[in-house]
Amino acid sequence: MQAAVLILYNEPVHAAAEHAESDAGVWHEVAHVAAALEALSVPCRAVSVRTLADVGQVLGAAAEPYVFNLVERLDGPPSEACLVPAVCAAFGKAYTGSGAPCQLLALDKWQTHCALSAAGVFVPRAAVIPPGPFDPGSLTLPPPRIVKPLCADASEGIDAESVLMTPDPAALRRRVRYIHAHFGQAALVEQYIEGRELNVALLERNGVLSVLPPAEIDFSAFPPGKPRIVGYRAKWIEHSFEYRNTPRRIPAPLDPATARRLRAAARAAWQHLGCRDYARVDLRLPPRGEPFVMDVNPNPDLSPEAGFAAALAARGIGFSTFVRALLENAGMSFPPAGRPAPRNPRGAAPRLRRSRDGDREAVLDLLKATGVFHAFEIEVAREVLDEALKAGPAGHYQSYTALRGREPIGWICFGAAPCTSGTFDLYWLAVHPRHRGLGVAAALLARAETDIRARAGRFIVVETSSRAVYRPARRFYRRHGFLRAAVLKGFYAPHDNKLVYVKPAGAAPPRTAPGYA
Repeated sequence: MQAAVLILYNEPVHAAAEHAESDAGVWHEVAHVAAALEALSVPCRAVSVRTLADVGQVLGAAAEPYVFNLVERLDGPPSEACLVPAVCAAFGKAYTGSGAPCQLLALDKWQTHCALSAAGVFVPRAAVIPPGPFDPGSLTLPPPRIVKPLCADASEGIDAESVLMTPDPAALRRRVRYIHAHFGQAALVEQYIEGRELNVALLERNGVLSVLPPAEIDFSAFPPGKPRIVGYRAKWIEHSFEYRNTPRRIPAPLDPATARRLRAAARAAWQHLGCRDYARVDLRLPPRGEPFVMDVNPNPDLSPEAGFAAALAARGIGFSTFVRALLENAGMSFPPAGRPAPRNPRGAAPRLRRSRDGDREAVLDLLKATGVFHAFEIEVAREVLDEALKAGPAGHYQSYTALRGREPIGWICFGAAPCTSGTFDLYWLAVHPRHRGLGVAAALLARAETDIRARAGRFIVVETSSRAVYRPARRFYRRHGFLRAAVLKGFYAPHDNKLVYVKPAGAAPPRTAPGYA
């Protein structure tokens, strides 16, 4: 049986390398996800990559329509791992987790602060110190301060030595130079917020965003004067004092008003960075005042002992349920409880070809079987299909059929928008309910996009309904790079809006926030 899900992860660096502990954590994530997929009876295989070129080679040869993205770093600049979702979309693969723009924004702590501050979210004051000569006297940010790498994850480069409580210019210069030398990037000098260390996990299911119980790090064992931060040692060095004395309390003991402010800050961070599927927001809560957002992790650690898994458990959500939710977000369908899975092998790529006369009744039947379209809409589909069959490749309507064996199981129809230059309308895309969750729709869309690019297409436009029955379709289009461009209220009926989605024909930007429709 072919696999339906490709678990894509970065090959850990050599054990002797710096920060090898955080890098090796991906093994635990892969095992955890694979076990969840096995529990869900979803075949999978795991493949490691080291470079962005590896990602393209693996995806180009992969039959799996779904990618569970666990790539956290690649050889090269830190930003290259953030581009994996864009490569997935370019190969027509649905993927889990946040898209490339969100990951790129969240990787850069300064840009994250700027985006959140502009949206009214409380963030620490900060300054960026690029590599090169640095005069500590030019920094107007008063102590206490903390110095971090500008673009690094997993608390790399952060420990007690990063916190500077006094205005010592020599200590500040040493720490900035350390970041420059060890990470080859700018240093972020940030206001150090005294207070409680909390984090909030968020999960999107069926377009609805849930804020999971907040967690707090307990620093009560830390002696006076020791900075109360979760640095690299606390996260990864098991024999260290910090690792053994930073237990997690979940749910965190918070009064209702503070808990509301914390949830609101986490939701705002999710929305304004364009997160998707799941994320973790790290915050500091001073003794008095509002919570400060310190960091946003679009694709946080999913290993069993990590904070996200703890948040799921605190809400009573099993890890397999979480994995299933992500795959459903990606467009995969699961049989209802008690009903056997489809007999067709999951992940077996459908055969695509131009529609033929013999497909006509089967295509109309599958449209009826969806239970989505009105009778008059199916009559319009009949007319469109007849014209496409009559005119062939030279006609306005371009029609392709997906087959499993000899059975038509999916249909797509598109054409150049009249009175435009390079804009194409996607008129129809449907898959028989028995064959959903197998990547048929993704394969049809990828075939249409290839054809549109060959015809010098610039944009692809989809018009759909705001009715609840179209929610899976809207989720599918957002997952595959379409952004909502317009809403025509009451267009189809008094409470049925027309939603217009647009995608550049040669790109696949993800949606910028959940729950648009």
